Amino acid sequence: MSRGRVYRPNELDYGVTFSKKQAQSLGLDWQKVYLSIFDDLAVKKIRLPAYWDEIESAEGDYSWEDFDWQINQASQRPVKIILALGARLPRWPECHLPEWTRGRLKAQVENKILDYISRVIGRYKDNKQIIAWQIENEPFLSHFGDCPKFDKKFLDQEIVLARSLDARPIIITDSGELSFWVSAAKRSDVFGTTMYRDTYSKFFKRYIHYPIGPEFFKFKKNLAGLLAKPKDWIVIELQAEPWGAAAYQNLSQTERDRTMNLEKFKSMIEFGRQTGFREFYLWGVEWWYWEMREGRPEVWEYAKTLFSINYK
Repeated sequence: MSRGRVYRPNELDYGVTFSKKQAQSLGLDWQKVYLSIFDDLAVKKIRLPAYWDEIESAEGDYSWEDFDWQINQASQRPVKIILALGARLPRWPECHLPEWTRGRLKAQVENKILDYISRVIGRYKDNKQIIAWQIENEPFLSHFGDCPKFDKKFLDQEIVLARSLDARPIIITDSGELSFWVSAAKRSDVFGTTMYRDTYSKFFKRYIHYPIGPEFFKFKKNLAGLLAKPKDWIVIELQAEPWGAAAYQNLSQTERDRTMNLEKFKSMIEFGRQTGFREFYLWGVEWWYWEMREGRPEVWEYAKTLFSINYK
């Protein structure tokens, strides 16, 4: 990201985040959705969360089959992978701790997290298509999600461990609207912000449109850049799905349209471009597919145009 520069549409890079859990919650065949991301949308960059509660659902019993399949399918294609690991990862409830950790002492759980991180990196570090390790997800947004109390010192332990196991860049992410970025950016090789405009606040019990423009993100990047020097700044989540008072599949079309539809998606893409960032991981690929299955393919078809710009 260059200070003050706004990139042309054909200079931008787009990827997606895929969540097996989210696809399953929509009643979809998650493997079919996943393959469509590559073979229909032509996505070449993907962020994959290695959910601890899926990989080690029983203590000491590691189940790699589904995540191996995701990594292997991406690796059979020219796809770059960000592998996200830790207890706090994308999708509600934000923290994905196995049930067997309940009631354990904090230090015991932390030791188990470090062991899980070691095993994940050890298993996949020989895969050259993994371009970075993301450690935790928005760790400084500690009030959001069903999570244990945030411990900055433990986050630093996780980062030190990951760096000791592999030399690839470390990504730390933070909220675009609700955080100051500096603490996350100081710990990053690559800093990733989120970017949302229309959401529902359970605290205020109403819909919120953030009254901010693209210059807000330029200002925050330049301000944080005075104190932190990551090698790159990316948008790790660009809103491209509804955010309502309930799961969007349980909302009416009218309610979903309040926070995301085709026109809002297009507007969000242009908003992101005007912030001066160059690389974006779109948030909501499972919704696009669900919409298509419901007989509304417009969002999926529009998304195709974004990936075709860069990968002709």
